[in-house]
Amino acid sequence: MFESVKTVISPYVSRGAVCQGYDPRAADVAREIAALVYDHLPQIRPEHVGSTAVPGCDGTGVVDLLVPVPDGAMETVEELLDRLGFQRHAGPEPSAEDRLLRVGSWAYEGQTFLVHLHVMGANSPAADEMRFFRACLKADAELVKAYVARKREIIAAGVTDCGEYCQRKGEFIRAMLG
Repeated sequence: MFESVKTVISPYVSRGAVCQGYDPRAADVAREIAALVYDHLPQIRPEHVGSTAVPGCDGTGVVDLLVPVPDGAMETVEELLDRLGFQRHAGPEPSAEDRLLRVGSWAYEGQTFLVHLHVMGANSPAADEMRFFRACLKADAELVKAYVARKREIIAAGVTDCGEYCQRKGEFIRAMLG
């Protein structure tokens, strides 16, 4: 089906956890990656989520996209992502069978951006939570400040492992989601 698709995603190079300033170019990267997927599978509309989707929200700088997959299309989406060059996450996959994490990097304006694709059922509770948290952050500057402060506390405590960083920041997110 995707024989003519060329690999355009560069390898993912893991780095230690950081909390850096917001980079508005991340939104451009997200648009380019979303368009790349959409061009091959117009029924899939990737959405920019995570800190880089919220202007002014500092974070790791990883561009996160939610890839909502309609029922029965997971295998097709996986094949496309593989052909584009997205790699399987080196760590443990998310726990749900219908949820995948694919990673890669994208060069944009002289910088390499790390990209995470959260591939899951279009109507899954996890997808709804990602959308809801993004909306909450966009609507509440005080929540953004608290979230950034928590991320900076985690880094200041000496956490450099990305998995541990995500777990600790996830505690904040889960508490906010209630």
